[in-house]
Amino acid sequence: MATTRIMPLHIGKGRTESQAVSDIIDYVSNPQKTDNGRLVTGFACDSRIADAEFLLAKREYISTTGRVRGADDVLAYHVRQSFVPGEITPEEANRLGVEFAKRFTKGSHAFVVCTHIDKSHIHNHIIWNAVNLNCDRKFRNFWGSTRAVRRLNDTICVENGYSIVEDPKPHGKSYNKWLGDRAKPSHREQLRVMIDQALEQKPADLDGLLKLLAEMGCEVSRRGQAIRLKAPGWKNVARMDEKLGQGYSEDEIRAVLAGEKQHTPRRKDAVSTPTPKVNLLVDIQAKLQAGKGAGYARWAKVFNLKQMAQTMNYLTEHGLLEYAVLEEKAAAATASHNELSAQIKAAETRMAEIAVLRTHIINYVKTREVYTAYRKAGYSKKFLAEHEADILLHKAAKKAFDDLGIKKLPTVKSLQAEYATLLEGKKKDYAEYRRSREEMRELLAAKANVDRLMGYGEERQNDREKEQVQDR
Repeated sequence: MATTRIMPLHIGKGRTESQAVSDIIDYVSNPQKTDNGRLVTGFACDSRIADAEFLLAKREYISTTGRVRGADDVLAYHVRQSFVPGEITPEEANRLGVEFAKRFTKGSHAFVVCTHIDKSHIHNHIIWNAVNLNCDRKFRNFWGSTRAVRRLNDTICVENGYSIVEDPKPHGKSYNKWLGDRAKPSHREQLRVMIDQALEQKPADLDGLLKLLAEMGCEVSRRGQAIRLKAPGWKNVARMDEKLGQGYSEDEIRAVLAGEKQHTPRRKDAVSTPTPKVNLLVDIQAKLQAGKGAGYARWAKVFNLKQMAQTMNYLTEHGLLEYAVLEEKAAAATASHNELSAQIKAAETRMAEIAVLRTHIINYVKTREVYTAYRKAGYSKKFLAEHEADILLHKAAKKAFDDLGIKKLPTVKSLQAEYATLLEGKKKDYAEYRRSREEMRELLAAKANVDRLMGYGEERQNDREKEQVQDR
């Protein structure tokens, strides 16, 4: 995995604060890049209105601290994570992005993680608010932040079994160049392969193994008690210790040669092939009538045969060989999925209401004194002209409260607590929602394939037509 440096987001020329934040949020959360928003995760904010929440937090920060900067003020920070093609799934990449953002900001800043899958390599865009959740401090970029980002990122990758950039250069390199370099194995990978090949020849002792490595072109030397190896074509040496990888240190190799332990070659984890999923059969006749040729018909016949085989495997594995059981299971999965969808939509609706209400409450409190003075001035036009912005905000807030039927204003703290509870519940529901959606999709596809193969769909259509004729 390669990670770029932190990129501060400033206002810039020719745009407002709102435009500066909304532009980057709109780009990174593009539905075409994030699987229709499925790969967008927000923390302590609603990803759909994150730009408004970021700006609201900044206003509270200015009100609380009185600190105001000019055009060089940093509104948010942006980090990209790029992954090796085929090494990671989009969902896992999104999870690692969330983990990185939480650990780097110590969970004290709202952020959005958007996973892009529009290119050959999966990559994350992480945007976090410069103002913390308490709105009393700002994140300050520090000397060496690029190195800190890389170290934390490498730690997370190693913990989860993903590759990192070995021996990074001080100024880094472009992702494309780094990806191209990965066509050949790293120095340590090449040394591990050579040791594996030498062990296959069953040398008597360590000296015999080192002799075999030398015959393969590996340069062997010692410095003190350490054995140093250098594969052909490499300038630097690598010590034969734990950094070479588990199972390849001098002590471990000696134990293998002595017959005290079994050596397991370390291979790059192959990209796991996803389990084939049940897909709907192709209506060949309809496609031919739509203009498809004989070549398409041949492909479709093979495709349908494979899908029927996959359907039978699915039905057998899940004990759904009786049609009534399959029908009942599909209906139950659909009902469960729809119920979860309704819960998530209700939570999202309430979260959006809270965000708007919170803004109105803050505006109402800030402008109350101005509006009171305006009323005491007899609603003077001169006073209105001098304080028009504050008075309009106050009126808009009062109208919003009247529309919602609010008699007593809730506190901002209680709204934040409710928002956090809804957000946590939404995350839990969404994990179950994704699982139920996949289960429902496969059950409905399997049922549709069975209906089509057995002609159930045509029979039911004929029955419905007969009922309609009788009703007339």
